[in-house]
Amino acid sequence: MSQAEDHSGTRRDFLYYATAGAGIVATGAAVWPLVNQMNPSADVRALASIRVDVSGVEPGTQLTVKWLGKPVFIRRRTEEEITAARDVDVSTLPDPSAENANLAGEQLATDENRAMPGNEEWLVMMGVCTHLGCVPLGDAGDFGGWFCPCHGSHYDTAGRIRKGPAPTNLPVPVAEFVDESTIKLG
Repeated sequence: MSQAEDHSGTRRDFLYYATAGAGIVATGAAVWPLVNQMNPSADVRALASIRVDVSGVEPGTQLTVKWLGKPVFIRRRTEEEITAARDVDVSTLPDPSAENANLAGEQLATDENRAMPGNEEWLVMMGVCTHLGCVPLGDAGDFGGWFCPCHGSHYDTAGRIRKGPAPTNLPVPVAEFVDESTIKLG
């Protein structure tokens, strides 16, 4: 056997591996900008969570803020509104699901599961009708909550669909009180 045959690799093998390695690096360098462009921009990341001052919201009124490009209703309910929402039999609702991102798993759409924990007078919901994406009007409709005039969906004082074509309750986003007058969304 000659000395060249004793080597397990040859110069040609080395060139194949080096070329393949360089090709992989070049492909990665070309593909990375395409993948990176799909990441959210800095202005979108900055709006991923916002803080809302609710110190001026009186009982029976609501504040509408824009978060992630959509309206969010923040309502400070009266005792009458809370009582009306709690008197509803959940089994009669078109959507018995709480639709609350703050709760783990499937929960029933009781008023307690839709209101802010520990601050039941506060209700925070996405202000987009679940039928076709219209913005419902507050203090309207057959149940004293919200009414979507576009197609006739009626929501009660807990934001639950009660009548009309909307398939689900108004969703409750991730929200929490950071102090007694500030709600953090997201």
